[in-house]
Amino acid sequence: MNDYPLMTPSISGRSAADAWRSGEKWQLLANLDLFRALSNRELAQLARSMTLTSAPKGKIFYHMEEKGEILYLVNSGRVQLYRISSEGKKLVLATLGGGAMFGEDVMWGEGRYHSEAQALTDCTLFLIHRHDLRRIIYRYPQIGWELLRVTHDRLKETESRLEEMAFKSVTSRVAATLLRQANGSGDEVRLTHQDLAEMTGTYRETTTLVLNELKSHGLIRLGRRRIRILNYEGLKSVAERAGQRRG
Repeated sequence: MNDYPLMTPSISGRSAADAWRSGEKWQLLANLDLFRALSNRELAQLARSMTLTSAPKGKIFYHMEEKGEILYLVNSGRVQLYRISSEGKKLVLATLGGGAMFGEDVMWGEGRYHSEAQALTDCTLFLIHRHDLRRIIYRYPQIGWELLRVTHDRLKETESRLEEMAFKSVTSRVAATLLRQANGSGDEVRLTHQDLAEMTGTYRETTTLVLNELKSHGLIRLGRRRIRILNYEGLKSVAERAGQRRG
């Protein structure tokens, strides 16, 4: 699972929209990994091809197999990428925060999105039309390399998730997901049992049983919409354990 830190939507107390209108666009773009190799002058030129917009919590940006033309870059807030099975089961692919991009599928082939995308919180985002992005890549090849890097990292993450689902038990998958979510954010993970089920490709009832099992072994403590990790090494041992797949 790829997670990114949440960014503040302001510059020195000013809103992103105010900064965008006042000509400080480059300061907002400088926070995005995709453009980290560009100078301030180049960022200012690049901003002319982009739009800053806002989206409320719950906003669905696109659906699976929908044809699109837009690449999204998160300035602030959190966005979830997921798929829904024919039986209505939800599998979370990634949770993205400030600095992340999504919708890069439109750059290839027929330009169709390969997942669903929804705002988990109120968001501000940059939008780039794919024709503009292609022109930008021709002018700044380093952006093309960064785009490939992000796509490669996301593919590796997907392969890792597939391996977990094929070879590991639900218990190991839940433990691994908790460790990934806690990485860099202390020992507390703010997730519901349903959130964890969607991230690990199982059912909420199964996830609850697993969490209670981990709790009984003193590895975690359960609270309302939060899980505290008490024993990192113990949980890591469970996450790395291969076992019979169930759930």
